[in-house]
Amino acid sequence: MKKVLATSGSVFNTLCCGIFGHYYAVTKKVTSHINEYECIHCKKQVTTDVTGNLSELTPELEDINNTLQKVYKKKHQHTAPQHAA
Repeated sequence: MKKVLATSGSVFNTLCCGIFGHYYAVTKKVTSHINEYECIHCKKQVTTDVTGNLSELTPELEDINNTLQKVYKKKHQHTAPQHAA
């Protein structure tokens, strides 16, 4: 028998996710292609992996996403053009 209870969320919400599936909402945009999601019912957290599929958000993946977001933001910063005097 599959264990349905999660560490957070109510038993009813977790049961609904077990029957109907999760309802994910974006919680963090890491890059233009990678996001972090959280189920609005049971609070399960997932992220987009390198193949484009959803994977459970582990502390290691969270660190990778944070580093990737910093690099992505630094690369895509737009600075005002410098005018020659």
